[in-house]
Amino acid sequence: MLEIHNPATGEPIAEVPQATPEIVAERARAARRAQPAWFAIGLDARLQVLQRFRAALAAELEPLAATLTQEVGKPIRQSRNEISGLLGRIDFFLAQAAATLAPQQVFDEGGTREVIGLDPLGVVANISAWNYPYFVGGNVFVPALLAGNAVLYKPSEFATLTGLHIARLLHQAGVPPDVFSPLVGGGAVGAALLAQDVDGVFFTGSHATGVKIAQAVGPRFIKLQLELGGKDPTYVCEDADVQAAAESLADGAMYNAGQSCCSVERIYVHERIHDAFVAAFVDTVRGFKLGDPTREDTYIGAITRAPQLDVLEAQVADAEAKGATLRLGGARLAKPGNWFEPTVFTEVDHTMALMREESFGPIIGIQKVGGDAEALMLMNDTRYGLTAGVYTRDEARAKAILARVNAGSVYWNCCDRVSPRLPWSGHGDSGVGLTLSTYGIQTFTRPRAWHLRQPG
Repeated sequence: MLEIHNPATGEPIAEVPQATPEIVAERARAARRAQPAWFAIGLDARLQVLQRFRAALAAELEPLAATLTQEVGKPIRQSRNEISGLLGRIDFFLAQAAATLAPQQVFDEGGTREVIGLDPLGVVANISAWNYPYFVGGNVFVPALLAGNAVLYKPSEFATLTGLHIARLLHQAGVPPDVFSPLVGGGAVGAALLAQDVDGVFFTGSHATGVKIAQAVGPRFIKLQLELGGKDPTYVCEDADVQAAAESLADGAMYNAGQSCCSVERIYVHERIHDAFVAAFVDTVRGFKLGDPTREDTYIGAITRAPQLDVLEAQVADAEAKGATLRLGGARLAKPGNWFEPTVFTEVDHTMALMREESFGPIIGIQKVGGDAEALMLMNDTRYGLTAGVYTRDEARAKAILARVNAGSVYWNCCDRVSPRLPWSGHGDSGVGLTLSTYGIQTFTRPRAWHLRQPG
């Protein structure tokens, strides 16, 4: 049995049966048998099914949000925001699927036509994440199902109840159980899933686990997408609106207790405004309420995974030992559950783990820089490449800097933002492949080249 605990209290919530290797294998075989019929019902029918799923999410938003808050420690308002945000993403996929998946005629001359068709991959493994289970999972299973695939879905063991709700609502909406099959458990279940006959693996999680998955499935030459971590930098120029930038970046660093792949994790501030920015930033963070995630006024909730507290403590100790100045926070709370104070450091540099290794918590380092060239060098001094931002009044200046940053998504005067209309991807250790946008629908297909010649 998988024991589920509330990270805000440490108390047990539920026990759920885990999938055995035999169950995983049987569900993989069942998915293989069921997928052709799911594709054969046609896109219009699949669109109707996913529309019913969307309606069910909206109808059950409050209890679903309560479950999410209970098992991951996310403040209730942020849980509602996530589910509401998924509704918008589903709307995008529903609106774009027909045109994106339609055959494309590229040549017609002398009785010969050339057409590009898009077939489903077949059976895909979706190993999802706990920090945004609706967003991260929905980025995969919604377009995968629309394209006609069967999905073997392993929710994170830290968001199991949410994953089972997703499966329940999809089945109620009309997705056959063998076409969307939840597999409950931890790493052993994930390993069993990777051993199955699947046509694609879509994983969101840590770089270390991503490496293991790539090594496991690489020799099989199947579709592999890895959405991994980030050490997302932002540069605040001397002409920026200091108060607006500080408020925006404080939210970008601390929202969801910093447990987001695209959370702001490094801030570089021009020396002319450094002190004013730090004062405004610290004042903003000090105003964020940490506490019971079920309360409407809570902004920072619990840390979902207890081992991450050790990571945060180690980064704090390393930064202090190397001369950083602690401006706020810096410690776990002595209370039941997994709690860490919102933490702000200045006088940091790249010898510190805080500025190089993913934090995934409510902690940030702010470094003073002399100008654009130094900021750009530091922003690119990382093995990650997920997002990056610049705050300035000068759009041309921002674009010139951001064009040279190694990142899949870049921001001018904003941060920590994801749009269904834009592809979500990364460079380096942030992963391979993409989700979202029309490209994120096509990624669940394989092209077929049609050469069609009229007789005679």
